[in-house]
Amino acid sequence: MPWKPPAPIDIYQLLPKTNCGKCGEPNCMAFAVKLVNLEAKVEQCPPLVEEETYRENLKKLRELLLPPVKEVVLRSPKKIVKVGGEYVLYRHELRYMNPTAIAIDIDDSMDRDAILKRIERIEKFEYEYVGQKLKLDLIAIRSTTNDPKQFAKTVQIVSENSSLPLILCSLNPTVIEAGLNVLTQNYKPLIYAATKDNWRELAELAKRFETALAIASPGDLDTLVSLVKTISEGYGIEDLVLDPGTFVGPNGLAYTLKAFTWLRYKATYDLWKYTGYPLLGTPISAWTLVEGDVTDKMWWEAVLATMLTTRYADILIMHSLEGWVLLPQVMWRFGLYTDPRKPVAVPPGVREIGKPNEMSPVLVTTNYALTYSIVMSDLEKSKINAWLIVIDTEGLAVDVSVAAKKFTGDKVLEVLKSSKLDEKVKHRILIIPGKAARVSGDIEDVTGWKVVVGPMDSNEISKFLDKIWASEKLKELTQT
Repeated sequence: MPWKPPAPIDIYQLLPKTNCGKCGEPNCMAFAVKLVNLEAKVEQCPPLVEEETYRENLKKLRELLLPPVKEVVLRSPKKIVKVGGEYVLYRHELRYMNPTAIAIDIDDSMDRDAILKRIERIEKFEYEYVGQKLKLDLIAIRSTTNDPKQFAKTVQIVSENSSLPLILCSLNPTVIEAGLNVLTQNYKPLIYAATKDNWRELAELAKRFETALAIASPGDLDTLVSLVKTISEGYGIEDLVLDPGTFVGPNGLAYTLKAFTWLRYKATYDLWKYTGYPLLGTPISAWTLVEGDVTDKMWWEAVLATMLTTRYADILIMHSLEGWVLLPQVMWRFGLYTDPRKPVAVPPGVREIGKPNEMSPVLVTTNYALTYSIVMSDLEKSKINAWLIVIDTEGLAVDVSVAAKKFTGDKVLEVLKSSKLDEKVKHRILIIPGKAARVSGDIEDVTGWKVVVGPMDSNEISKFLDKIWASEKLKELTQT
């Protein structure tokens, strides 16, 4: 039987039932519903966590809400990456939780300058898409020299110059140990990988250094599951990641798809604990398995990465840093890991368009991703200098949010206060969308700012501002 969320009443029975409101909800039943929908965490209930009376209930709640696929946390001093933690096989059944983490490789045969340049490219990779900044997540340090000293030197350079968590890649336990020895306790890397030949030594290292451990058995799922059982039960290691192998060619692609799907199916439908771990794919394999020029290898790497992201891979190890390879991956990942139950939304706040000053116009829009991206695009094309207030309408467009009473003066005031925009501009004029005209009075009453109703379509903003933001008109508006 597939995993099913517990009933809200089952959750409610384990809550304090005091309706104290400390969780941010009006009562405990509302909080229970949030927990069932995975929109809140049990730790958000202070009495449950802080009072000894509820200690047993807290344990039971955590067990009830435990995902079939274990969540594994990788850490550097500056960043945390969570992988796994999945509940369902199909996105529409609930939603996918932690986006696939993309790791780019660095090998220990590279000199210091080459390593630093590659780190810089990895760190600076960023693409803004519907208000979200899409980035890379991990660095995979590969030992190609099989020299412990050289590997340790490379790990040291990367750890000193990168903010990202690490994957240490070698089948030689001595090499892995050398890399682990140079990392501080603030790191929790992933060791890649334990196999049927080295599992005992790497399991001991993972336990001693308290790291996550990847288990690899390319093309042999029976051995993979056997290793999981042995390491998890024999050594008590819980933070495991599984690599069933990534192959190309007609037979190789078929196996890869089936292996990743089978492992996730067994975890979420059969609730089989030996498959209930994050999955790791290696599109980088294309660089050794594919014949042809560099472009062919990069193309196959992109294909494998997209396929594996779709088929449940929680971590990808890649080599290419070309935009045409990585951009489709981060955009597809973004779409796949949005919540299908909710509109795609961007964070509320104030955006600077161009180089606004104290007399630049202040525009208001919603945080619905499509509305936001269109407004931003129109404003940037027009080369306008302005302030853009993005209010939290729970991902609803302007007309819908007005009808649902989500486009309100309170929401505008909330952003004005949090951003301290009143300290950045001298005037007190807000320009709202034409479709929000009927709430102009409410916004004026709550904020105390003069509200001007703008055009119905954002592509008319430039012409509208040419007329309305002339010095004479601006003076008239300021005085009314």
